[in-house]
Amino acid sequence: MFGSAVETLYNLTDAFFLGRLGTAEIGAPSIAFSIVFFVTVFGIGLSGAGTTLIAQSKGKRDEAKMNHYMNQTTSMLIVASVTLAAVGSVVAAPLLRLLNTPADVFGYALTYMRIVFLGIPFVFMYFALQASFVAIGDTVTPIKVHLLAVALNVALDPLLIFGLGPFPALGVAGAALATILSQAVGAALSLLVLGKGRAGLRLKAAELRPSPRSWGLLLRIGLPASVGQGLSAFGFTVLQGVVNMFGTAAIAAFGVGNRLMNLFDIPVHGIANGTTSLVGRAMGAKDERLAMRVVKNSLWMVLLFEIPLLSMAFAYGGGLVRLFVADPEAIRLGDIMFKVVTPSLLTFGLFFAMSGAFQGAGDTKIIMFLSVFRLWAVRVPLAYFLAYRTALGPLSIWVAMFASNFLTAGIGFAYFLSGKWKRALDPDAI
Repeated sequence: MFGSAVETLYNLTDAFFLGRLGTAEIGAPSIAFSIVFFVTVFGIGLSGAGTTLIAQSKGKRDEAKMNHYMNQTTSMLIVASVTLAAVGSVVAAPLLRLLNTPADVFGYALTYMRIVFLGIPFVFMYFALQASFVAIGDTVTPIKVHLLAVALNVALDPLLIFGLGPFPALGVAGAALATILSQAVGAALSLLVLGKGRAGLRLKAAELRPSPRSWGLLLRIGLPASVGQGLSAFGFTVLQGVVNMFGTAAIAAFGVGNRLMNLFDIPVHGIANGTTSLVGRAMGAKDERLAMRVVKNSLWMVLLFEIPLLSMAFAYGGGLVRLFVADPEAIRLGDIMFKVVTPSLLTFGLFFAMSGAFQGAGDTKIIMFLSVFRLWAVRVPLAYFLAYRTALGPLSIWVAMFASNFLTAGIGFAYFLSGKWKRALDPDAI
């Protein structure tokens, strides 16, 4: 949970300082975030596959396999990150045009994206560290690395954005540079930790050489999740195009609101990571009763943490948006967004924790299906229909978000109760 808080702080820092410059400037990371996220989700999916295989190997008490899959996950992430960073830099401008980015935001967003894409390999190196250590139950080591990177980002943001002291005032470009410099430090520390070795996990040149069988297994588990999350992220990108229709105030409200909702999702992400690790180990040890007990406890924990947080978000959403942007219309739209969307976040949070069990068991196809369903079967079509066929305005987006969260959670619960996810991966084949 603390790690998720650090990640959210990472995303909120740029918004906080750029909001002092204006709604166009804060709109740049808001628009760029959905596109950059579309690229990084492939790293999340592949690293998640590494977590599954390392955790199940730990459940089997096979340290050699644990270390092997850690190295194979790292080498795959290196190759994928360089490829995706190059592709992202090329398609940045056409994508922004496709999304109907307002003229006053376009230049800022393009500058921000092109710089941030250079940091994708740094981000993926941290994913390798996080995937490996979460799998063995050590969530503290990745947090230490990430916390240092975030602290550096927070320190660099005002210096490079506003030009304090000897630093030039770079505005949006300064925010992007602060981000990739801090990510580079995080990547270097991740390599250092993995190179030194801990708990049986250590980078070795010979083990980094791609193994067709291991890469095939990683792709089998990671590719469905990557594709699902990638299509889901692209859905967010297309949705951003609908938001852009309503002007800079709606863009600011949507961008800040989403980041704040991520803040309230912090307990869910922490619980889901813990569920993945513990269910993976339980399935590796062929102990299904333990896996079910883990899920039951994780759902109770979601209720315990989320009900107070979401109640506060529902009541004071507008005031929270005001902390980041002074535009009255953006604050009004943000308050409506919280009132409409917040109730669905509880049901989706329960589903998200449950999806940690699917990941731990290696059943990523259902994660892919529900990710695609949530955005492409419900949210995007409904948002477009309401935006173009009704007079709801930005409320169209908020209603579509509520409906997609609620329906996805319902289907996820039904699938969990069917028990099919327990048969997704044979521990003996790992």
